[in-house]
Formats: sequence, C-alpha cells, structure tokens
Amino acid sequence: MKAPQVAIVGSESLLGAELRDVLGGSNLGGDIKLIGSEDPETVILSERGGEPAVITGLDEENLNASRVIFFAGRAETTRKAMPLIDRSARPLLIDLSGGLEDLPEARLRAPIAEPRGYQPPESDCFLMAHPAASMLALVLGRLSRQEPIVRAVAQMFEPASELGRAGVDELQRQTINLLSFKPVVKDVFDAQLSFNLLAEYGEEAITRLDAIEQRIERHTASLLALHSAAPMPSLRLVQAPVMHGYSISLWVEMEGMLEAKAIHTALAGEPVDLRGMDVEAPNVVDYAGQSGLSVGSMRADRNNRRAWWFWLVADNFRLAADDAVAVARPRLSGSASW
Repeated sequence: MKAPQVAIVGSESLLGAELRDVLGGSNLGGDIKLIGSEDPETVILSERGGEPAVITGLDEENLNASRVIFFAGRAETTRKAMPLIDRSARPLLIDLSGGLEDLPEARLRAPIAEPRGYQPPESDCFLMAHPAASMLALVLGRLSRQEPIVRAVAQMFEPASELGRAGVDELQRQTINLLSFKPVVKDVFDAQLSFNLLAEYGEEAITRLDAIEQRIERHTASLLALHSAAPMPSLRLVQAPVMHGYSISLWVEMEGMLEAKAIHTALAGEPVDLRGMDVEAPNVVDYAGQSGLSVGSMRADRNNRRAWWFWLVADNFRLAADDAVAVARPRLSGSASW
C-alpha cells in the first residue's frame, strides 16, 4: 500500500523545521511535501535528513494530493492556502499557526494535556493549542485530581522564537549592537528586548503581546474544561530575552495541605520530567530539543500553608510538533476512516 502524502505548509519556518524532524523520526513514513513561500513560482533549497530538499511555493497540486496537511508557518500563509484545498476530499488539516482559529469547524487539540480516555471530537480540521496552554492544563489537571485547587497564578515567559526567525534574529542583532555600542534594531518588537524584560511591545511591533496572552488564555480555558476540577488560573505573559523555550512560574493554592510526596505522586509520569529538590531545576537551554515538559524547583509557599510554587519548562516547538504528529497518527497509520 502506498504511503500517504503529507504536506507541511510553512516548512521553512522554525516550527516547520521542527515538525519535519519529528515526522522524520516517527514510524509513520509517508511522502512529505515541503511547502513554504506564498509565491507558487518560488522554490527554496533546504535540507532534510542530511539530504537536499526542495520547498515549493503554495502548490495546489501537492496540497490536494495530501491526506494530511500541517500548517506551521504564518497565519496569513495558512489563510492564503485554504482556498486552494479541495475540502470535499476530506484531507486532515492540522493548524499550528493559528490561522484557522476562527473556523467554526476547527477543534482544539492538545494530546499532551488531554485526560486519559479522552475521545476527541470527529473533525477534519484541528487547531493545535498554544504550548503554554498545554503546559498549564497538564500540570493543573494532574494536581486537581490529587486535591481540589482553590486558585492559581501563572507568570509566563515568552521566547523570541514564538515570533519566528524574525524574532530570534532581532534579539541576536540587538545583543550584538548593544555590545558594539551601535543603535538597536526594533523592527519586530519595537522595543529593546536584549538585556531586558517587556510587559508590552512597542506600538509599531508586528503583533501585540496581550494578543498572544489572550490566545493562551482561551486555549487554557478550553483545555481545563476537560478537567472538571481544575479552575482557570490568572495569567500574565512577559517577553523574555531568550531565544527559545517557555518558562512558567506557577503558584497553586489547594483546598487542603499537601506534602511533597503527594505533589510528586500527582505530577509523576510521562510526559512530565519531574525534578525533586535534590535535582537541578530545569531551564530552557538544557531542555531544548526534548519532548514533554519539565517541572522542578517545587517549593511550599512560606506565607500560605496550602500553596506551592512550581517551575515549568518546555521546548515550545518540540511540544507543538509532537502534539501535531499525535493528532495525525490515526490518519497516517490507517486506523481512522477517510
């Protein structure tokens, strides 16, 4: 039987490259078509598995020959690709870009954070949850099964890579220019991010930080609705001067007092890398390229006997790519109907 064709729209993006690696390392096989530039006449030379690869422009023929289409580029590119796709053929659409969030048929998915035994809705269009929302829903869902949660507060630290290569490049250029006593480039953030923390972007930034925060909030609320005992936390997003990876400082107050052993029991198990106080706390540099998330630096709140602090770390692109491939697996392995 011929392996199904898979298309990745936005293959040239950082997230697209991660998705290519995860698919290549899976046992799903398939003929992967790399689609990048919005210009159908554009061809980009790239690399895949150590071999040369070609990334085409938005190609109607390759899109409609694919049984699964991942969207891993800009939201605008996703929306431009949609009119080219013959939906009557029922390709599985998996959106990591956020471009399909407003479609009524799009269903939110985050396999890493979904409860055991969860039956996903039937659909041919899935929106992947924001990685920070997946992290919060997984940890709060597990804690709530151990002890009811009264309230929670999460301070999230946004990496530059969430704005793609442009964000990473601008952070790098700002750092180099500052150390060289040159003017700071502000095309992406419209503010100095290097050696700094930002509660807001500048007025001319390519997006708004509060818009990203609201997206995380929407996705977190939807995922926590699957965990009946987990309340919605208060959220605050801060742009951090880091290239890659999410860090979250999470404070959780329980109805009753929990000892460290009970906390460990609640959180232990895949895909959580749980680190006790005798182990070094996780950080985004060491966790880059790893699946799941790491939880460490767990401390009882000295001013509230029922509250605990947690430090969460994840590779944002690996988490998103792993979840997207998990959603596609039934279709690619032939265990779902077409």
